[in-house]
Amino acid sequence: MNSIVIGSGFGGIAAALRLKAKGHQVTLVEKHPDLGGRARVFKKNGFTFDGGPTVITAPYLINELFDLFKKDPKDYIELTPLKIWYQFIFEDKTKFNYSGNEAEMESQIQKINMVDVKGYERLVNFTKKIFDKGFTELADVPFDKPFVMMKQLPALLKLKSYKSVYSLVSSYIQSEKLRRMLSMHPLLVGGNPFSTTSIYGLILYLEKKWGIHYSMGGTGNIIKGYEKLMNEVGIKILKESEVTKIISKNNKISGVQINNQINIDTDNVICNADPPAVYEKLLGQNKNDSILFNWKKNRMEYSMGLFVYYFGTKKIYENVEHHTIKFGNKYKEHLDDIFDKKKLNEDISYYLHRPTATDKSMAPEGNDCFYVLVPVPNNQSKINWDIEGEKMKKLVIDKMEKDLMPNLSENIIEDFYLTPDYFEKDLNTKYGSGFSIQPKFTQSAYFRFHNKSEVYDGLYFVGAGTHPGAGVPGVLSSAKVLDKII
Repeated sequence: MNSIVIGSGFGGIAAALRLKAKGHQVTLVEKHPDLGGRARVFKKNGFTFDGGPTVITAPYLINELFDLFKKDPKDYIELTPLKIWYQFIFEDKTKFNYSGNEAEMESQIQKINMVDVKGYERLVNFTKKIFDKGFTELADVPFDKPFVMMKQLPALLKLKSYKSVYSLVSSYIQSEKLRRMLSMHPLLVGGNPFSTTSIYGLILYLEKKWGIHYSMGGTGNIIKGYEKLMNEVGIKILKESEVTKIISKNNKISGVQINNQINIDTDNVICNADPPAVYEKLLGQNKNDSILFNWKKNRMEYSMGLFVYYFGTKKIYENVEHHTIKFGNKYKEHLDDIFDKKKLNEDISYYLHRPTATDKSMAPEGNDCFYVLVPVPNNQSKINWDIEGEKMKKLVIDKMEKDLMPNLSENIIEDFYLTPDYFEKDLNTKYGSGFSIQPKFTQSAYFRFHNKSEVYDGLYFVGAGTHPGAGVPGVLSSAKVLDKII
């Protein structure tokens, strides 16, 4: 069996390795000169900046791809657990160190609101039930038939899937500070906590199950380790090779065209690309999509965009943890602006990544390395990032200077930023969304783009836009679905 995988993010690489382990002849096609997709690496004057995912959970999903070929992951990558998972900073400058140490968690919760200690325990117990069903049982189940979804509906309703994550958390927690902190997880996969189905509350327990890890040398080192493995097991890798057309006849996939000139025959095409881009750009010459499928595709709502500012400093900020999340004064109003009104707001929340807190190799000696990620509207907003990009950069620097990094502006020696335009143009995501479609209940499982195309025989999807969703555990699990359908 001959299979072509388009895109070299975590999902694409995992799909290529799993198919190779099943005996397929596999070719991985990547349009950029380097592998990784959202997990690409940018190197600037001695600084190493991870392009994308930096919160590593469920490390077994990363390791088992090496296990498929009886290889020891430690020969390729080094994952280290973090003691403090996130430091949350609230608008009143109070801090909360979020970790797997339950005694410390409950002690900090007690200082905010005594009553919420019991509520927190009950919330964690409930998210374990969601995790057992939504992740352990269903993450790698193909949801390509309506009856599969119907069969699960009673259990999903029992788990209050009709509630939002924020609503679920609020039913256990009184403090608004704690509600924000314990409901923020949908933002890690592109969802609004006020509209994302409570099934995604499983992320809270997922973190507790295996902890949060960091890849020494950066997330890019996991990609590098996988590339070494792919070369060893005989997966053909084509870089700087953009698939410009998927060839089909009578809705049966027969090949791909690369760089508008080279045709390669294949039995299967597995796309780690955003599903709308595949259907609209790579298969757009075909007009025989079903009316029902077109309705489904056109009704999809997309995740927020991301403004990501990468910077290196000549000063070392020892007081900044590896992962910091800073909430703005307003929470729901800010998220409404991003997801619904599609407008910018100066009262931003942000996630700050400082890999040098754990790994000094990410910056030249005596320097510090960061990126800050700000949720912003996707490109349905029509925001002109050529103008707004510099304004957002200045706003972010000003906020960080006031919040936790004194004199930041005069200590920055290397920087650049990415906007939703990068995600739309370079990564081919619809509207420049950071995480493909939103993780609402009506866009989950059967209601997402299917792992096995509803329209074309021989076309498959892995990655953020298909089941089970975005995030490293999600996209790696989407590749496991392929084991059951190819």
